[in-house]
Amino acid sequence: MRAGGASLRPNAHDTSVLDNAVWAALDGPHAHLAERVGRAARYPDDVYAFAALADPRAPAAWADLRTLVGPGTTVRIKPVETVPEGWEIVGGGGGTSHALKAMGEGVQLVDTALRAEPAPEAVRLGPDDVPEILDLVARTKPGPFLKRTIELGTYLGIRDHERLIALAGERLRPPGWTEISAVCTDPAYRGRGLATRLVRAVAAGIRERGDTPFLHAAANNTKAIRLYESIGFTLRRRSPILLVRSPGTSHQGPVL
Repeated sequence: MRAGGASLRPNAHDTSVLDNAVWAALDGPHAHLAERVGRAARYPDDVYAFAALADPRAPAAWADLRTLVGPGTTVRIKPVETVPEGWEIVGGGGGTSHALKAMGEGVQLVDTALRAEPAPEAVRLGPDDVPEILDLVARTKPGPFLKRTIELGTYLGIRDHERLIALAGERLRPPGWTEISAVCTDPAYRGRGLATRLVRAVAAGIRERGDTPFLHAAANNTKAIRLYESIGFTLRRRSPILLVRSPGTSHQGPVL
């Protein structure tokens, strides 16, 4: 720790695990949460609605994913750009073309110069706070947060007269890294630096256990990207986010 509580940035970890961060987390620190068949895995659909493959180029991994999710099931997956015969990339106009049709593009940023420090006003949030978190997320739309997302890591909030007004926490945990996620502030309280203070505070906890912070953002969320870069994150990569449908006919159900 530096004087004043700010933590030094640790030595950089191997960034290659971030190329397939969802798989690295499910195959590592989040293995206890994984629903898995062979070389395919996913989070429970009320935790984080993504699946991953050990090697998206391997047909056997796709066969494992079909076994895992069942026939005719739509699932979110990244980073994938093409799918095998029989699978359909959904969205962007529909059809059965195997050409890339991304439902969105994301960017990944890594900590290179972030000043991490505790936020005295921040409180740790738990399962009893989930209804308030879901309300704040619904109003601010920072990205997916589900009923059990809080099980993924530490979430911190700032309250004003007991009302939750800002939030940030931990999501993916590839070995050596932890993703900062769900960064949001009530619109009535923006412009006060609350989100930045929470990002620094969450990062301080990540650093304490020897991990390096990273995060994701929508590629078109240029305001958030500029903010993250201004406080010490560096853009590392862009990647598509896909909805894919497994071969076969299913009973209609929710997107997994």
